[in-house]
Amino acid sequence: MPSHTILLVDDEDTLRENLAQVLREEGFDVIACADGAAALREMKATRVDAIITDLRMPGVSGMELIDHANKLAPDAVIVVITAFGEVETAVEVMKKGAQDYICKPVIFDELIFKIKRLLNHEALAKENRLLREQVRGVYANAAIVARSASMRGIMEAAERVAQTNSNVLICGESGTGKEVLARYLHSKGPRRDRPFIAVNCGGLVEGLVESELFGYRRGAFTGAENDRRGYFEAADGGTLFLDEIGNLPLASQAVLLRAIEEKAIARVGDTRPRPVDIRLIAATNRALEPAVEAGDFREDLFFRLNVVRITMPPLRERPEDIPPLVEYFVAKYNAELNTNCPGFDTDALETLCQHQWRGNVRELQNTVERALIFVGDRRVHLDDLCCIKNIIGAAPESPSLDLRSATRDFERRHIIRTLARFDNNKKAAAEALGIGLSSLYRKMDELGITKAPAPTPGLGQTAL
Repeated sequence: MPSHTILLVDDEDTLRENLAQVLREEGFDVIACADGAAALREMKATRVDAIITDLRMPGVSGMELIDHANKLAPDAVIVVITAFGEVETAVEVMKKGAQDYICKPVIFDELIFKIKRLLNHEALAKENRLLREQVRGVYANAAIVARSASMRGIMEAAERVAQTNSNVLICGESGTGKEVLARYLHSKGPRRDRPFIAVNCGGLVEGLVESELFGYRRGAFTGAENDRRGYFEAADGGTLFLDEIGNLPLASQAVLLRAIEEKAIARVGDTRPRPVDIRLIAATNRALEPAVEAGDFREDLFFRLNVVRITMPPLRERPEDIPPLVEYFVAKYNAELNTNCPGFDTDALETLCQHQWRGNVRELQNTVERALIFVGDRRVHLDDLCCIKNIIGAAPESPSLDLRSATRDFERRHIIRTLARFDNNKKAAAEALGIGLSSLYRKMDELGITKAPAPTPGLGQTAL
């Protein structure tokens, strides 16, 4: 963890020098000033975590310094040093923003104890605020709703990768669940209790990318009225998720690469590096290799991000995941819409399994939500889909003309639909198909259909 910076202000040379030495021996960075004017200049130029100031000083008094600190260093903890018998004055400055006071003669151990306690309290308060922000809209203990062999392979890889600090690049079409997988990696790793900060790189305004990622100092540019930390500092100790990384402007890629390599950032308008400890996950819905070849994406940054690559398959390539996803979304929107829909009937579910889902899981989610809005407490039928979504009779995007491939595709879809009809009961499905149970298992192996029983999604799960 980076050391805290303490601004020490006292016009008594001996006290100031001795206290500064003791604080440095405790591991703090100390800026010692002999008067309030010098302290004010340092406060404007440097970020400080704590301020220890005498009240009675020539020029800018301790009381005035606290007023300035409330504007220039609002997150800094403040301890005032006051003469014995001036407790009423100490209470007054505490009302103005100081957290504690200590009377002269100063007992160093007592002062150090108070500073450490206040810094720890402030750190916990910041962490709690961040965690509350992250919890909103996020399901705790995320689990993936998936049944297909391809997604099982991805989840096995994700379990291993989650335990590391390696950079991860998640590729896949829009709506396949790249951010959901990123949150899953975070929730299963050692940083699970730290912040998860998601950034849409495509939404960053060119020219302001650095100030958004790294923060800025007051006065760094017009409108910068206060210090502000960026996404990197907000994610310190946790995970930073950079979505749509392929849309990051080329000029900003260089500073991002430097921050990744040095594990430190500097706020705009500041020269002091700030160490950051983050786990970086990036995502893209476009192939980055062609962008590298075209000079639109830095090759060295690509190599930094592409330590572990996970590619999310489109939903049309894993139709066996559709029934459990539909079940999950029905439960989710029954709770949100206050409906009691039992689910989709067999014909409607078969139609969903045959649809191409250009928008992937996100499109399926929207379809289920719309269906529940219209049907309320009854089951969703095929006719309902005709009203809410033009997916009946949709043809595959790239139909195969090869008879063997077409036959294999039909067999695969027919077995998946039959399994869905019998709630994945293999014995009942085999009887309906007119084949033996061992033949069904063999067919499932040949066609890449999972043998695992379908999970029962609950509201604590995240859909992929």
